Amino acid sequence: MTAATAPTEATPATEHYLTVNNIEVIYDHVILVLKGVSLNVPKGKIVALLGANGAGKTTTLKAISNLLHAERGDVTKGSVEFKGRRVDRLSPNELVKRGVIQVMEGRHCFGHLTIEENLLTGAYTRSISRSELKESLEKVYHYFPRLKTRRASQAGYTSGGEQQMCVIGRALMAKPEMILLDEPSMGLAPQIVEEIFGIVKNLNGRENVSFLLAEQNTMMALRYANFGYILENGRVVMEGDAEDLRTNEDVKEFYLGISSSGRKSFKDIKHYRRRKRWLS
Repeated sequence: MTAATAPTEATPATEHYLTVNNIEVIYDHVILVLKGVSLNVPKGKIVALLGANGAGKTTTLKAISNLLHAERGDVTKGSVEFKGRRVDRLSPNELVKRGVIQVMEGRHCFGHLTIEENLLTGAYTRSISRSELKESLEKVYHYFPRLKTRRASQAGYTSGGEQQMCVIGRALMAKPEMILLDEPSMGLAPQIVEEIFGIVKNLNGRENVSFLLAEQNTMMALRYANFGYILENGRVVMEGDAEDLRTNEDVKEFYLGISSSGRKSFKDIKHYRRRKRWLS
């Protein structure tokens, strides 16, 4: 496990679907948030982007999906490529047509629309027949059977878990090749989180949809991902196979407060943060 620079054996360059090359992001022309972030997502894989709140995970996803301008942010250095073509200069709408779509943090459903109406908005960028639209809708209901039972309910009156399923289902209606999924576990009960991560794994295996998954729940994300990157203060400080990161003592100690000698106190955690060797 090393700081992310060159391609590794786990993610050979020939397989890269999405490549983020040394990007820097500045907000309001002053605040430097990302400081040379590089990462790769291979075709048909789940890659976890991990880190504490404020580490730069959401900014990284928005830099890829070209949603920064609405928040006075700009990619000032580096580039983003998808399937070998540079995409960081496209509009978000054009990027969706290319096959990359972001599911944003916070479950942004159209609260006044029904679940099914929300799903149908996801196919807006596709020119398809009514039969193809129905087929896409049934596929979403296959993966999210709970949505089928709530299809006529106003989204704003459904549970947090159902809303999270709705926004992922809406993204699927665009027939993406890659989904950027931001904090899917936020504010949800553990049982619902397990269900949603299981559906993500199922979609990845059956539909070959690649995922870049930004998540604070480190251990949960690494259970389902193939590869992981850890962000600290806008930099990638560690990368590796998901299983290697899960069993890495530094990761367990810093993110869970657990070491081989047992659970650490808050005082110990602060001491560990000061000595953390991957930032040297």
